[in-house]
Amino acid sequence: MDEIVRPIFETPFERAGVILPGMPVLQHGVERHPVPGGGSRTVSILAGDEISVLDFEGFQAAELVFFDRNGNSAAAMIGGMSCGKPVGATQVLGSGSESGRAVLRKLESWGASLADGDAAQVLGNGSRAGDMEHFIAARDGLLVVSAPGGPMLPECQDAPTEIILYIRRANPGPEGGPVDPPDPLADPLLDINIQPGHVKPYLVRAGEYIQILDVQGRECSDFQAFSLRQLDKGIEREIDPTATRSLMGSAYPSPGIFSKYFTVDFDPLVEIVQDTCGRHDAFGLACTAKYYEDLGYPGHANCSDNMNANLAAYQVRQRAGWPAINFFFNTAVDDVNAVGIDEPWSRPGDYVLLRALTDLVCVSSACPCDVDSANGWNPTDIQVRTYGADEDFSRSVGYRKSAEAEMEETRKTGFHNCFARHTRDFTEYGGYWLAKTMAGHGAIAEYWGCRERVAVMDLSPLRKCEITGPDAEQLMQACVTRDMSRLSVGQVVYTAMCYEHGGMIDDGTVFRLGDMNFRWIGGNDTSVLWLREQARQRGLNAWVRNSTDQLHNIAVQGPKSRELLSRLFWTAPQQPRIDELGWFRFAVARVGDFKGTACVVSRTGYTGELGYEVFCHPKDAETVFDCIWDAGQEFGIVPLGLDALDMLRIEAGLAFAGCEFDDTVNPFEAGIGFTVPLKTQNADFIGRRALEERKAHPSRVLVGLEVDGGTVPAAGDCVRIGKAQIGAVTSATRSPILARTIALARLDPVHAEIGTELEVGQLDGQQKRLKATVVRFPHFDPEKTRVRGTV
Repeated sequence: MDEIVRPIFETPFERAGVILPGMPVLQHGVERHPVPGGGSRTVSILAGDEISVLDFEGFQAAELVFFDRNGNSAAAMIGGMSCGKPVGATQVLGSGSESGRAVLRKLESWGASLADGDAAQVLGNGSRAGDMEHFIAARDGLLVVSAPGGPMLPECQDAPTEIILYIRRANPGPEGGPVDPPDPLADPLLDINIQPGHVKPYLVRAGEYIQILDVQGRECSDFQAFSLRQLDKGIEREIDPTATRSLMGSAYPSPGIFSKYFTVDFDPLVEIVQDTCGRHDAFGLACTAKYYEDLGYPGHANCSDNMNANLAAYQVRQRAGWPAINFFFNTAVDDVNAVGIDEPWSRPGDYVLLRALTDLVCVSSACPCDVDSANGWNPTDIQVRTYGADEDFSRSVGYRKSAEAEMEETRKTGFHNCFARHTRDFTEYGGYWLAKTMAGHGAIAEYWGCRERVAVMDLSPLRKCEITGPDAEQLMQACVTRDMSRLSVGQVVYTAMCYEHGGMIDDGTVFRLGDMNFRWIGGNDTSVLWLREQARQRGLNAWVRNSTDQLHNIAVQGPKSRELLSRLFWTAPQQPRIDELGWFRFAVARVGDFKGTACVVSRTGYTGELGYEVFCHPKDAETVFDCIWDAGQEFGIVPLGLDALDMLRIEAGLAFAGCEFDDTVNPFEAGIGFTVPLKTQNADFIGRRALEERKAHPSRVLVGLEVDGGTVPAAGDCVRIGKAQIGAVTSATRSPILARTIALARLDPVHAEIGTELEVGQLDGQQKRLKATVVRFPHFDPEKTRVRGTV
């Protein structure tokens, strides 16, 4: 296949051998505007601007509607061919999506109506990942770009995917200037730009929001807030980092339950609502005159003196150094207790969003430090905005699919509201909120509900992608360790995905939906990107499209799961019934009868119990959950959170990314060597030669441990025989059903035989030892009779 030459709009930042993938450099005058699959956005256009539309994943159509300043619309104004009324944009805007609401607000302010629009449709109809179309604007106006697509049925593979819009400005202005701040989150009450070396005080009322934004990237901002009510009494009560750490149990709060900043009197002043960076400091002071003097820079501007000067109007006493929340400041404590600094993680436009819990006097800085890496050696500006208490901002931890990817807010799964009936204890997991424990149950009760009856858990954050096309099997054969030629339609297989050196990218399952149709379900976004990259590099006639947002799923697990689901789901005559569904098989099913809600039900799970996973579109999630929950009352169904799931999967010896494997660990070392059937797998796959060598000459092996006493080791604790370290714990728990402490550990093969006595080191690895013994692995149901449904 001939390589298509396309214009290059952006490259990773690189200077003197240092590459920063997270800081892409756009060519001068070029802007990048992602359009979400099934979504839309608007961009202001000037005459002469070049408009380029890129199909990021392939097969995705884009619809463009252009309005001039008088509200007139014609595709010819941008050099496009009219296809009539904007059907795709109308569908997107009618869906009620967040991006659609933003477009409607912009159209209203522009005085334009989509009903008067004249659309041009491009791409789709076989377009490949990376295909582009180009236009030139003949006049000034507003461009509406949509990536249309309706809800994907679980048995289909037509997920709407992302479109990237590039605008090359005809008159971009001088090169090398600073970037402007991104648009506000809403209409701001206050909008302040703070130049490096300056501080701004401001008042915020209870319930209002504070956004502190790093405009150019890699810039720190010291923040402090005082109770206005206490200041009026002559009492200074500001954020106390030590009290906050003690009450929140972390170095600094983050969005979720443990999100508040406190005074020394334990009064909460602010809570963090959104954080797109995730790396800050609450240990050090704002920079001081003494810091610069000791480095040989007397008289250097510093945040503490600037804060003193600006707080004097509020009769706040001066400090030589101000305790502060150092947003975007990147510090770490090493293994000898030295506090080090490095460049911030923040990128252009990263921000934190706080909510005032009482009336406040606040102060923010743009740090002037240019003598070390605190601001990436180049201090820049900070933007502070405040918003009204009536705004509705969701809690969010910024998530990126890769270092190069756009930031995404933490989202709720389709099943979120169903589990929110049982708990408020949610944690961020892969860009979504997932329940940790259920308030009315607790992890132990949830665990026993799964082992003895039936439990339901939200697993929607699992990454899904659709692999289609004549070369789909060839692509999957190259990218996973199992033999795809042996996989039948309706069958599922658990497999590993590896790099050339044998290190694991991910583990996951492959569903075969047709001769040229596969579905990958894994734990991370890297696996999806890897599949797409391999298809491109190998010139394969295959498409890889993300469907995570189109397929949300719950796991229904436990000895009563078959009886429960068999009552609920109808399958076509050519499909197996739920009670006939074999282990690692799936069926297209409907709730109730052939007119019911469409689902895919697979005989898979992550608990070591008989169980199923039910996939549906997010819009149908609550209907599906309620059906299962109501019918499950007869069987004592319980909701299951992440804490209980961890106990279940460790007992069953199931691998978890970041614990049992990463890209330095091969499948044999992760305890899933069975996914690499080298004797029966004749086809080549990425990493095969390295894995053949690793199997022949293993250096580490995963084993089970029984640990004496009730202390549960932590992941990473060393495993020793005498003074020598011979491995490390990967996961551990107190097993309710076995009534003992168990662990998974990766050991040197010399000491991995069953019955070997060893010790788990804690504290410094030497001063405290837990006696342990190598035992059969997995600990619970090693014959897998329960998960097979034979008991």
